[in-house]
Amino acid sequence: MVDDKLRTPGAVRDAERWTAHNYHPLPVVISSAEGAWLTDVDGRRYLDFLAGYSALNFGHRHPQLIAAAHAQLDRLTLTSRAFIHDQFADFCRELAELCGKDLVLPMNTGAEAVETGIKVARKWGYQVKGVPAGQANIVVAEGNFHGRTTTIVSFSTDEDARADFGPYTPGFTVVPYGDLAALTAAIDENTVAVLLEPIQGEQGVVVPPEGYLPGVRQVCTERDVLFIADEIQSGLGRTGATFACDHEGVVPDMYLLGKALGGGIVPVSAVAANADVLGVLKPGQHGSTFGGNPLACAVATEVVRLLATGEFQRRSAELGERLRAGLEGLVGKGLVEVRARGLWAGLDIDPALMSGREACERLAARGVLAKDTHGSTIRLAPPLVITEEEIDLAVTQLAEVLAA
Repeated sequence: MVDDKLRTPGAVRDAERWTAHNYHPLPVVISSAEGAWLTDVDGRRYLDFLAGYSALNFGHRHPQLIAAAHAQLDRLTLTSRAFIHDQFADFCRELAELCGKDLVLPMNTGAEAVETGIKVARKWGYQVKGVPAGQANIVVAEGNFHGRTTTIVSFSTDEDARADFGPYTPGFTVVPYGDLAALTAAIDENTVAVLLEPIQGEQGVVVPPEGYLPGVRQVCTERDVLFIADEIQSGLGRTGATFACDHEGVVPDMYLLGKALGGGIVPVSAVAANADVLGVLKPGQHGSTFGGNPLACAVATEVVRLLATGEFQRRSAELGERLRAGLEGLVGKGLVEVRARGLWAGLDIDPALMSGREACERLAARGVLAKDTHGSTIRLAPPLVITEEEIDLAVTQLAEVLAA
């Protein structure tokens, strides 16, 4: 891909030499970025069509977010939750208002938000619903991706994520995604929650059938079960709305948020729910040294303020239609299927042509960075600051890869 006189090959070799091989990155070594563009150590530029798995919804180094980080770095970065700092209340209040919920519990990573949601749901089940001790169960979906902790991979159906990490945590029932009848049948008197991605990201941007999410909402209400929406990838503007649930007018009992909440600067996650749910936690029962730290709160508050204007949701919806139209024009020309909502798309490439990995390598050679998943599927998730011209450029490059 590159001339041996350039810096990239050596940097790739060093990375492979000194790190555990839990990732298989493309042989691109990034040194700087701005907006929707990345520059490698050899000065070549790439259009970012992954956006850090939606962690960079507002692009690289968004000026408002960078300014907030710089200002906070000069004042205070960490206190732990042993004390209250002056950024904490504003962040929690503004995020709670964005979500339409009473309370927010800040953490760091998406997986921590999911683990928090699981713990809260179980405690709610025992203390509020009256489930017998140790009997709580949570219904989840096949093809899910909620993180990689031991508990979370216990209910994964992806063998790469799950195999050889047992013994597994009990208390989960897996049903087919999008099958409301199967989900309803799986709920029993000890079910405390249904945990779902409103759109499955890792699975290839799988959008559920119309009516599925409202159906889940209804059955959870009828059966006294919490509906937990993992909006870590799908939320905060990615799909053309603040939350993916908004497309069908669904309000879950609990939002799990992360990725874009940190503005691509610091890891920030959060759980948002009403007081009758999050209020079951008491001091000492859950926490995090870094969760809700001043730097994280300063940046995340600016993220919430960007979303409060509605600008990024509108951009995602409008530009997403352009992206979808361009991609659908390639169906039958190398693409088998396109699934998209907002600026988020999953593409199934004809496996007779190439794998998803091959497609991403060829796109990288043409200056567009994307990520494969599950064989011949690739995901596209450009920053919401992308332009029409940049979308057209990426679609053109994909068309040429498929034609070649």
